[in-house]
Amino acid sequence: MKIVDIKTAVVAYHGKATLVRIDTDVGLSGFGEANPDAGAAAIVGLISELKHGLIGEDPRNVEHCWEKLRRSHVFAGPQGGIFLIALSGIEIALWDLAAKAAGQPLYRMLGGKFRDQVRLYADCGDGDDPSGSTEGCVARARRVVADGFTAIKFDIDDLSHPEKFDTANHTINGAELRSMVERVAAVRDAVGPGIDLCIDLHARYDVPSACRIAWAMEPFDLLWLEEPIPAENVDALRQVRARSRTPICVGENLYLRWGFRELLQQQAVDVIMPDVPKCGGLAESKKIANLAEIYYIPFAPHLVSTPLGTMATSHVCAAVPNFLVLEWHALEEREAWDSYVRAPNGARSIVKDGHIALSDAPGIGVELNMEGVRRHAVPGYGIFD
Repeated sequence: MKIVDIKTAVVAYHGKATLVRIDTDVGLSGFGEANPDAGAAAIVGLISELKHGLIGEDPRNVEHCWEKLRRSHVFAGPQGGIFLIALSGIEIALWDLAAKAAGQPLYRMLGGKFRDQVRLYADCGDGDDPSGSTEGCVARARRVVADGFTAIKFDIDDLSHPEKFDTANHTINGAELRSMVERVAAVRDAVGPGIDLCIDLHARYDVPSACRIAWAMEPFDLLWLEEPIPAENVDALRQVRARSRTPICVGENLYLRWGFRELLQQQAVDVIMPDVPKCGGLAESKKIANLAEIYYIPFAPHLVSTPLGTMATSHVCAAVPNFLVLEWHALEEREAWDSYVRAPNGARSIVKDGHIALSDAPGIGVELNMEGVRRHAVPGYGIFD
């Protein structure tokens, strides 16, 4: 079996999500997805260049193909960024092909499963009110918990807060902090102590602000406080973690095993959150999870993917012992999100009661619904042309 072509399609989700299809000379195709945050034009263009390095290769040699592309472009930025995002989409499609060729579900290709279903946390963003009001957060929290989710996350980094002193320096002031505490307290009171609650700061703040926020969050028993400062300075992260009893979660903007090595070695984090269709792909994220296990750190992937990338990531979550919970980020785009694949057993969605059941079908376990793809395709990119 040889690769004959690699094609892409771009659909509306979290901006523009890039889907990848790898075709072979035996008529079998594999599908993958690249993280949308880098911009579809860049990802599509890079994949169109990278594919020439894989024409004629056996797609079942997944890690060989991955390393061939990465090592042959050593001066083109294969350490992170857009290159790794494009490579991640290709790698996921390779694994889908390899598993289909073997007639096995993807988790079995990754060493088997520790669990039959993957628990999700619902990313609730700013709540039902775009301004992030306390009432809007409470309304969304109650609705999501009623839908079966046992873990939720809210954003509380408001850079447009009316009492913010400076648009460039994000050092927090008392009014901002009081607003944060009010929202989190209201959500915790609304959902009770039995729901895991995460809070995201999107790497906005400095060390003193991060510590103040972390201390203020302690009464609310958070599962984690996400990216209170940028992840690039591990020494600074270690300071925040050492000074806080609130667990710190980091990793959505890190790439490859090497991006997590120092973070783990210096014990600067409590939970890691690599984004699988961004950090290098399925095998690489499993290696990151295994590395974290050495330090007894749980693995809770960040994720902004269609059901295709979500189900692919779920296979990794099933295949590692230290999995904690997986992000689900489609509350505001649910109709389009569900339409992109045909869920197993005729179900409306792959998400049920805050969980995803692992598919035993060969490959990723879901097939694209081309009607949904065409309906929500972004003009100008083509659909696997």
